[in-house]
Amino acid sequence: MKSRRFAPVARRPLAALVVGAVVALGATGCTFMTPQSTEIVYSPSDGVMVEGSAPLEVRNALVVADADGTAGNLVAAVVNPTDGDLTLRMEVGESRSPAILRVPANSIVSLGAEGTPPLALADFDAKPGTNVPIYFQSGDANGVQTDVPVLDGTLPYYATLAPTPPAS
Repeated sequence: MKSRRFAPVARRPLAALVVGAVVALGATGCTFMTPQSTEIVYSPSDGVMVEGSAPLEVRNALVVADADGTAGNLVAAVVNPTDGDLTLRMEVGESRSPAILRVPANSIVSLGAEGTPPLALADFDAKPGTNVPIYFQSGDANGVQTDVPVLDGTLPYYATLAPTPPAS
């Protein structure tokens, strides 16, 4: 009986194809389990995004305070994507007096920009360079507490947002 032998030429393309497939899977398999950096939500500025403040969305929230941390102004963009006017309630630290902001339907209120002054915070006590916990609540949703950075007015673009000292 005569044995059949496969020609070595036929094996080479098949082996090259298998090796190529293994290399391709090995090179791309790393990203299968690793999260992509472009999919990670983060705050790209000095302020923070407040996750869970829906239905209102609070973006780039920060406080500009005076040097001794006894007065502070909230700077943020508050987005209302709904068809109704909503109210954002904010409690700063241990303060018992909440700050209230009314946001019209389908609009953005930019505190500290476009001619809208920042929101002066009552009973403020946090030095620049720290974070202050602020509780945000809107609509019927449960609120959320977020640590908001406290900055000072030394940078030119924050100088006009810093609280003004009381007249003596």
